Amino acid sequence: MQYLTYTGPLVWGTVGTLLSVVASIHVITTKGEVRAAIGWVGLIWLVPFVGPALYALAGVNRIRRRGGRIRRQMHTLQPEATISPLAFGAHREAPPLAIDADERHLTTEDRRDLAGLARSTAEVTGLPLLEGNKIDILADGDAAYPSMLAAIESAEHTIGLSTYIFELDEAGQSFVDALANARHRGVDVKVLIDGVGALYSKSSTSNALSTRDVDNATFLRSLLPWRAPFINLRNHRKLLVVDGRIGFTGGLNIRSLCVAASGLHTIQDLHFRLEGPVVAHLAEAFSGDWVFTTHERLEGPDWFPPLEPRGEIAARGISDGPDEDFEALQWALLGALAAAQRSVRIVTPYFLPDQTLVAALNLAALRGVTVDIVIPAKNNLRVVGWAMLGQIRQVLKFGCRVWLSPPPFDHSKLMVVDEIWTLFGSANWDPRSLRLNFEFVVEAYDEVFASDAEREVWRKIQASRRLTIDEVDGWSWPARIRNGLAWLGSPYL
Repeated sequence: MQYLTYTGPLVWGTVGTLLSVVASIHVITTKGEVRAAIGWVGLIWLVPFVGPALYALAGVNRIRRRGGRIRRQMHTLQPEATISPLAFGAHREAPPLAIDADERHLTTEDRRDLAGLARSTAEVTGLPLLEGNKIDILADGDAAYPSMLAAIESAEHTIGLSTYIFELDEAGQSFVDALANARHRGVDVKVLIDGVGALYSKSSTSNALSTRDVDNATFLRSLLPWRAPFINLRNHRKLLVVDGRIGFTGGLNIRSLCVAASGLHTIQDLHFRLEGPVVAHLAEAFSGDWVFTTHERLEGPDWFPPLEPRGEIAARGISDGPDEDFEALQWALLGALAAAQRSVRIVTPYFLPDQTLVAALNLAALRGVTVDIVIPAKNNLRVVGWAMLGQIRQVLKFGCRVWLSPPPFDHSKLMVVDEIWTLFGSANWDPRSLRLNFEFVVEAYDEVFASDAEREVWRKIQASRRLTIDEVDGWSWPARIRNGLAWLGSPYL
């Protein structure tokens, strides 16, 4: 009798734990909405027996299971209907793009609603679409750093540099030297480094700049003594503005790991050089961050000169952050996906879109738009990589194509729609970029520039391996559980 007294709670505890484990596995491998999954897992473990029972009664989507069985039965009676995407790489010639400067909107000869996209983004950002810009694509630090250093060396009045990571290695030291030389020439130099990003450098870049009399500041300095990449409210923007006339932005941090010639090349990336009126949007973003951090206003023609047209591209800067610009980027992405008629190409290192964006991607694919998503085969943040794989089936099952790019790790951020609209900058497709960090991107309307960006995407796709839904469904249960658990934390990654 005493033996039963001791073993009874053990047996019930074991049974309750097993039920909770089984129910939790079902949640994280079948639920499509992360908040619902978190709620069910919490209930299952906080209320043993009752939680799993409630989930079995109310949480399992039996209607969808029944629909699946019906579809399988119909498959034996008639051929399965499929959505036929465009042939790989095929495209038709895009019509010419015209700009109505008075109304600041775009018109096209076909039915693509790019005019609506331009108007909606103007409403969200409060900024006009500016004509007359020139934009060059710079691959890796090998192309970007020499161009940036040349611009710094040519500066006559002002330099504003904002970056997330600024390592004091060989690449970083070349920037410190160039900025110091500009300062000694009488150029007004301001450097802003993120408080968490600064911790990636073994030596203090801020101290090195201060020693050389370069004015610098730290954005929301971290009080933690270690590198903490998941701390919220980071300034993830990468901006360089020289004399208010030449701008650089994109995904590139300042570190030798981004330079192939360094022999340490473990990070691929894209950066962009801009000239023309849109540079004012970069200068405004930097100025806002600088005054927030230092309470010093940047004003006058040295920082904001009149800008003449330098090219043919219509462009607009989009600032995004957890303040007055909240969800500006999300609205721009949704507008672009709604406007897409032929193709959507996305390159991103971190792909954890919320359900609204997932639905927009899937709807585009269902409309017959070819949706290509390029992500790294091996992520530099292992948990984020697992979370991405835990969510990836949601876009594969509706026809989006996912490509796994080989090492070195691809940190590029690029989106091209219908070979005419391009988005680039610092933002990733994840909750951190879309909700928690301060980001900056540029949207550009131009066929020639979009074709150049499209070629960058194809170059990456041709070197990548396609991930299929059959492969995902064939993953082992330990891998699926691991990915599902990582996905539960995706709102905080």
